[in-house]
Amino acid sequence: MADSKNLPQNADEQIARLRQALLQNAECGTTHYNLAVALIGKQEFAEAENVLHDAIECSPSLAEAYVQLGGLCLQRGDLEGCFRFNQQATKARAGFAEGYGNMAFVLLQLVNGEDAKEDEEKVDKAIKNLKKAIIHNKNFIQAYTTLGTAYFMKGLIEEGIKANLQALSVEPKFPVAHNNLAVAYLELEDYKRAIEHCDIAVDLGFEVNPALLDELAPHRNA
Repeated sequence: MADSKNLPQNADEQIARLRQALLQNAECGTTHYNLAVALIGKQEFAEAENVLHDAIECSPSLAEAYVQLGGLCLQRGDLEGCFRFNQQATKARAGFAEGYGNMAFVLLQLVNGEDAKEDEEKVDKAIKNLKKAIIHNKNFIQAYTTLGTAYFMKGLIEEGIKANLQALSVEPKFPVAHNNLAVAYLELEDYKRAIEHCDIAVDLGFEVNPALLDELAPHRNA
């Protein structure tokens, strides 16, 4: 067990220790990565981005670094950049589920209603990536709920329900899945189940859309 006296007490101390470690071994990609994560925690994004590139230069297979770069792109509204870095993450490490999941998320964000054919292609591509993510990580709960959303966007309500139920099989108290199921069951006019999942989502602290609560209200005493 590590001596608690030697553990960093705050982010600044952690950053200082990591910088010192890099002075002794500048070729350690993991240390660069950890420094970048600490810098992101302090919202020092520009420097963190540079350090992440250093991490990749030292360790080209460090898929997590690509994902972090994607996150920085997403933060500034660069969806294409986010997609590109997550794609690189999956190339850097075969079977990197998070990269596939993030690419799917971006694709769904890029659906804008301007071109029905292009939108359908984006949703289909997202579903394909989400299935890959789940193959590589069967406990990737966010992938199941995002998959459910993709199915809902295609009007495949039953498939969307199945995906969210799979999420709950991994984590029964995942509020997003309960909220999604409430919306889906309302669509199917299965008000009893819709209310059940809506109430669970609320109990778990999820901010349910007031419009959903209003739609379900007349059916509570039916």
